[in-house]
Amino acid sequence: MQQRSVGTTGLRVSRLGLGTMTWGRDTDEHEARDQLIAFAEAGGTLVDTAAGYTDGDSERLVGSLIGDVVARDEVVLATKAGVSRRTGERVTDTSRGHLLSTLDASLARLGVDHVDLWQVHVWSDVAPVEETLTALDLALSSGRAAYVGVSNYAGWQTAQAATWQRAVPGRATLASTQVEYSLLNRAVEREVLPACRALGLGVLPWSPLGRGVLTGKYRGGTPADSRGASSVFAGFVGAYLDDTSSRVVEAVVRAADGLGWTPLQVALAWVRDRPGVTAPIVGARTAEQLRGALEGEEHELPAEIAAALDDVSEHTR
Repeated sequence: MQQRSVGTTGLRVSRLGLGTMTWGRDTDEHEARDQLIAFAEAGGTLVDTAAGYTDGDSERLVGSLIGDVVARDEVVLATKAGVSRRTGERVTDTSRGHLLSTLDASLARLGVDHVDLWQVHVWSDVAPVEETLTALDLALSSGRAAYVGVSNYAGWQTAQAATWQRAVPGRATLASTQVEYSLLNRAVEREVLPACRALGLGVLPWSPLGRGVLTGKYRGGTPADSRGASSVFAGFVGAYLDDTSSRVVEAVVRAADGLGWTPLQVALAWVRDRPGVTAPIVGARTAEQLRGALEGEEHELPAEIAAALDDVSEHTR
């Protein structure tokens, strides 16, 4: 698998990342092991998790497999802090104290002394951005993180954070941002991507398959074993089961038929090779699904098909 630089930093990662949001809940230990084996054998290195994924069980499961399935130095380990659940409710806390204590807990669950990329999971108006960013400085200076970034920041938030870090000597330069980006959601092209290009941040798209809708599996309804049928993810997936999304999905299916690919491979190749993108984060429920993505990793979309998909998806979100 090809490797790419994360923005203008020296960090190099595989051009597809492995997402672990459902590990420890929908994806059990055996499936997770098979996924990581398949990913590593394909040359993948970037493994992304978060303290808030499955109440920390995702990090625990990732940690149990590092050193067993793959060596620590063979993966680029990324995690996030700032979102958690208390008594079933989502809680956002980007204060310096909370972020740093969360990082320490993440390192313990992962069984490592540092992560390669530590990201603030979301923007919050509760803590001043200056305070949030000092947590990144401390993580870097203490050796608990090699690189730092943000996630789910709007364009102006990305620019403000990155500019603040660059303006003060000795502060941790932001390496990346992680944002939703796919043929069904191109909103980041308006402000986030231009800000990243101007400030040298790498872009790590999450949900590059439009929350699974771009695979085409929802064309005839909601499969019983899909995320769309899950009480946890039904609303998440349902947001893209509309007429606008359907037109894009049909275009992806036609392109896949013409190329002899799967719709998944078409949609993933489109976002992977967008300007500024470093590595889409691909999450799969099973190893079989992940292998479907990895099998098309070397595919390059013909320019005319990419342009046609640009046109049909121009007004998504």
